[in-house]
Amino acid sequence: MTTYPSLVQADSFLTLHYRLSGPRGDIINTFGEKPATLSLGVGELSPAIESCLMGLEEGVHTTFELPPGAAFGQRNPDMQQWVGAKLLKEIGDPQEKHQVGDVVQFPTPDGLSTYAGTVLEVKKGEEGDAVLFDFNHPLAGHPVRLEVQLIGVL
Repeated sequence: MTTYPSLVQADSFLTLHYRLSGPRGDIINTFGEKPATLSLGVGELSPAIESCLMGLEEGVHTTFELPPGAAFGQRNPDMQQWVGAKLLKEIGDPQEKHQVGDVVQFPTPDGLSTYAGTVLEVKKGEEGDAVLFDFNHPLAGHPVRLEVQLIGVL
């Protein structure tokens, strides 16, 4: 009986190593660690990243170069927002001191998940302290390199 390699499809479940990198280096890199397991079509990967994977054969090791903005959209200035210290203390560690470059996890309104923001600026003022966060994906507006080694496709 001849067996054929499994191909990635829209609803595939994947076991893989992958590396996402931009101009400043790696954002995610599972090479040298435990492989990742991901389901396509459920929002774990951006549509552009999923599109790169479609039709690949199990066992393949390849790299894709995506142009600026293709993988995670363009940077949106409206995604930079000031958050007051009072709110930060309510949703996080009241003793935490934020510094430029920190990545902070926030709970979604339903409390079932989180999203991240990067600290751009910390302001101390008479009306209270506040932190300017950038909620854009770190690779938004940048070229992205995707390296993938597909271990299993179900």
